[in-house]
Amino acid sequence: MELRDYQWEVITPALGGENSIIWLPTGAGKTRAAVYVCKRHLETRQRGKVAVLVNKVHLVDQHAKKEFHVLQDAFRITAISGDNEQKFFFAWVVKQNDIVICTAQILQNALVSKEEDMHVELTDFSLLVIDECHHTQKDAIYNKIMLNYLQHKLRGRQNLPQILGLTASPGTGGATSFEGAVEHILQICANLDTAKIMSAQEHLHHLQTQVPQPRKQYSLCQERAQDPFGEQLKKIMDQIQQYMGSPGLPQDFGTQIYEQRIVELEKKAAETFCRKRRVCALHLRKYNDALLINDTVRMIDAFQCLREFYLLERDMKDPTERFLATTFEENRTCLLELARNQQYENPRLSKLEEILQEQFQSLGTSRGIVFTRTRQSAHSLHSWLKDTASLRGLDIRAAVLTGAGYSNQTKHMTQNEQQDVIELFRKGDLNLLFSTSVAEEGLDIPECNIVVRYGLMTNEIAMMQARGRARAENSVYSILAKASSREVSRELLNEDLIELMVRAIRKVQDMPEREYRLKITELQRNAVVSWKLKEAKNSERRQLHDPGTACLYCVNCNMAVCHGSDIRTVEGMHHVNINPLFRLYYRVTPGKVELERSFKDWEPGCRIVCNECSQDWGMEMIYQGVKLPILCIKNFVVETPAEKRKYKKWSSVTFSIEEFDYLEYCSSIEDQPF
Repeated sequence: MELRDYQWEVITPALGGENSIIWLPTGAGKTRAAVYVCKRHLETRQRGKVAVLVNKVHLVDQHAKKEFHVLQDAFRITAISGDNEQKFFFAWVVKQNDIVICTAQILQNALVSKEEDMHVELTDFSLLVIDECHHTQKDAIYNKIMLNYLQHKLRGRQNLPQILGLTASPGTGGATSFEGAVEHILQICANLDTAKIMSAQEHLHHLQTQVPQPRKQYSLCQERAQDPFGEQLKKIMDQIQQYMGSPGLPQDFGTQIYEQRIVELEKKAAETFCRKRRVCALHLRKYNDALLINDTVRMIDAFQCLREFYLLERDMKDPTERFLATTFEENRTCLLELARNQQYENPRLSKLEEILQEQFQSLGTSRGIVFTRTRQSAHSLHSWLKDTASLRGLDIRAAVLTGAGYSNQTKHMTQNEQQDVIELFRKGDLNLLFSTSVAEEGLDIPECNIVVRYGLMTNEIAMMQARGRARAENSVYSILAKASSREVSRELLNEDLIELMVRAIRKVQDMPEREYRLKITELQRNAVVSWKLKEAKNSERRQLHDPGTACLYCVNCNMAVCHGSDIRTVEGMHHVNINPLFRLYYRVTPGKVELERSFKDWEPGCRIVCNECSQDWGMEMIYQGVKLPILCIKNFVVETPAEKRKYKKWSSVTFSIEEFDYLEYCSSIEDQPF
């Protein structure tokens, strides 16, 4: 394997067996350097075993087929992700292979599993490679694995694996001061038990010639001179707020702050069983979404968002819902006419049109990515491109690339669909992607000569990742935003934060070794103590109430449907209701839920909804032949002797939940008449 001079420089401590972080820009070959470290590690160590951890499923196959492919002839390599049944026999797979490439979650599941076929120890590995290692903080899965590691280390455990972290951008962790940035870098180093953070210093010039930086430009547009469509939406929102009859409601329509406040209002209304306020809040949020879409893409996209929402809401019979549906219907024709009036179209789109015309004039050579905030805006931009006459004559072959997670707003992409789009882009069959942040980090995407950040406001890490996609010679990195907007201010702040991060890393690299080691040990001890205190607090919270005294109500119609004592966990994470009488309260919808991941003992069934009001509750699981309803906690209000509360996660409830006992359940339902 051939390496560049700067790659040799950054892997020196790792080749000597030390824990280290490789910090190199996107496109500089961090993964290739790590592959060489794995190769030498296995060649020079008896019974060596490597785990390569990634934080996104699509990176598993990418690493196996691309960077690690060169080791296939010499070593046994396997790749395991959520849709791979090998994860159920993880312990056996680890024994049979030299290098295991997997998501961090799969390793974490195996570390805590009690099943012999799955369980592994950290000491089963001699080297852990952690991709995008700046995520090793707070409650991230990487940090859970490393907290396990640190506990063993601080107890004096020997033969723990060597750690090699890879990152293009450790960031400043939200710090805006030099001291805070240094503390953040030290914390990342402590979390990864790092002896050294390595970057190109001696061979910096070589790195700069190999990884050219794009030309940065601000493509600024003005506000709409007039926005009658947006004004009409605001009038409707004001009408709804007057109908609610609640003083002190927010008026900053069309902002993220309004969204946060209306979400909180909906939560409080659910907890107090005030259905009128809750339903109005849900509809106000949808109008606010439409205003945000109107600000980002076309008026017609915002209109379609509302129209689709009200098509689904048509069957509701509640007086509040009838008022809301009638209000939309009364304004529908006016909104549609305004949305079709090109005179009031979004100036951002004219600016994007200019950029694409300039970059794609020369046939067949340009390749670009337009980064946008939401899936919905990515699809809207793709639709806009196809509808824009001046761009149809250019050789633009575009597609959408978004995340694989579920969303009820827009269709998510499957991992296979993602891979297909990336492969077509790589081969040149596609030359433009409208993408959410999924394409910012880690993906092996070919060099682009144009990267546009379309109305985005993110941190310095995301900015560096996106900029790193513009790697072709004479490439352009464009910030498309409204003049004097928060997006522009954030981009300028990000530039300062990157400079701050670089200074902080240099400071850490220059620390005397003894001072550095003492600081790292102190941070590690603090991290383990904090984690133990947090776990104790969580355990204490789960004992506050008897499960039998907790009652769950449908979040929409407030019907009492079950007790906390009816709930069990399957595999420690899926919360099911085992009371046979619960079937009287819900009905199933047609068609099975499709999940990409495979599961050892169960498969998904149909979605379940409230019998009374059709509120979504969750889905059925078919567990070893038995149908069990999985409940999503956000669709219920939980009442305990202390309070009524709407939770986001089951882990926050104040009563204990037992693990599901299959044999006991089968025995208990034998005599049931259902």
